[in-house]
Amino acid sequence: MSAQPTATKTSAAPGTPEGGTSPDGLKAGLKNRHLSMIAIGGVIGAGLFVGSASGIAAAGPGILLSYALVGVMVVFVMRMLGEMAAANPTSGSFSEYADRGLGRWAGFSIGWLYWFFWVVVLAVEATAGAVILEGWVPAVPQWAWALIVMVVLTATNLASVSSYGEFEFWFAGIKVVAIAAFILIGGLAVFGVLPGSDNESAGLANLTSHGGFLPNGPGAVLTGVLLVVFSFMGSEIVTLAAGESENPRRAVTKATNSVIWRIAVFYLGSIFVVVTLLPWDSKAIAEHGSYVAALDSIGIPHAGQVMNVIVLTAVLSCLNSGLYTASRMAFSLGQRGDAPKAFARTNAKGVPQAAIVGSVIFGFVAVFFNYRWPDTVFEFLLNSSGAVALFVWLVICITQLRMRGIILRESPEKLTVRMWLFPYLTWATIAMISFVLVYMLTDDAGRKQVLLSLLVAAIVVGISLVRERVGSGSGGTKDNDAEALTRS
Repeated sequence: MSAQPTATKTSAAPGTPEGGTSPDGLKAGLKNRHLSMIAIGGVIGAGLFVGSASGIAAAGPGILLSYALVGVMVVFVMRMLGEMAAANPTSGSFSEYADRGLGRWAGFSIGWLYWFFWVVVLAVEATAGAVILEGWVPAVPQWAWALIVMVVLTATNLASVSSYGEFEFWFAGIKVVAIAAFILIGGLAVFGVLPGSDNESAGLANLTSHGGFLPNGPGAVLTGVLLVVFSFMGSEIVTLAAGESENPRRAVTKATNSVIWRIAVFYLGSIFVVVTLLPWDSKAIAEHGSYVAALDSIGIPHAGQVMNVIVLTAVLSCLNSGLYTASRMAFSLGQRGDAPKAFARTNAKGVPQAAIVGSVIFGFVAVFFNYRWPDTVFEFLLNSSGAVALFVWLVICITQLRMRGIILRESPEKLTVRMWLFPYLTWATIAMISFVLVYMLTDDAGRKQVLLSLLVAAIVVGISLVRERVGSGSGGTKDNDAEALTRS
């Protein structure tokens, strides 16, 4: 096991012209508008629309503190990732940086865990979308809808990276417009200036009435953290996608600098509207969901169907990005010799076809498990990938501690984005993430997720260490290092 720095492996040259091919064969087909919307939409997952009701029920108006705490943590993690990605934009992102800063075992392990997380997400989102679509067209069975959405988005990703970018631009655009409209309309109702609103109980008083701002005590804020933390996963996608853009460094810098207002507006802004429009303990929130209940309270007609359309859009967006992200991570692993060589090949369109097909096949298998053995096999997959998001963020923090020195030593001019108050805020973020993981052990559902995720992580790390030992014994590691030097 060695943590010695290896040669820089750049997956896309900064300034690669639009439609041009980068050194690794990927095509720079993502335009600036695609990257901007991927960056904005990446923080708006279906979990925000679907999962916020349980967080409100647990923490009351104090859920705002839960979202703020996780938001701060994500801002710090994204700043650290942005520092490394702006210096070296790659399709493998944090996995490649961990490979270089911590050792091959780290890059291998976190890369495969991240891939595993997203292929399980494919099954979850495909099923969620199928439930909505079956409600609209019951003649088509749920499994068929899941198959249809998977096939359509697989075809989109196989067509070209610009097809992925275009679909994501419109999917994310709908989410952004919907959230912005919700905040605007709801905000007017909260302050009593929305024409036709029949919600006389709306107002800031809902933040402190019904038991106070923290009706279930300060500890409920931490419970809320556990419920909302995973809805933030996806913020890092833009650093993977940047490698296939016209100007990777500019895209990463812009996305990193804007993450603060994106989280503040979309998460804190929309949840603030919900808990001021309605009392936190309103039965409507528990029965219909936080956003539907909020829209119903101000007399928006067909609120349930409106939210179904928005949630379906969020689901399709997550599916689209999940397949893209999993395939690019598999592509990067293939390039480094940590996955089948076929994953590292691109077709004439600059698309890693084998990596996409391999990822979606596992996604199809997971969908089958969800329908055949939902309470056994699929539940295991779900729980064993549940804490991977936190593992990824933790590895990003630890990697940045090492990579800062490497970047300053080798190419200080590339340090265009810097983590604030380094290394103190980096260590503080590590402590925050570690605390969340430990606190999860006190929660029944969280304990199962952490323990099973640790089990899977231990297996993957074990495989990587065995591979490294076998490879070093046969000279394989030297060959891989030589190959990395040639690529750079």
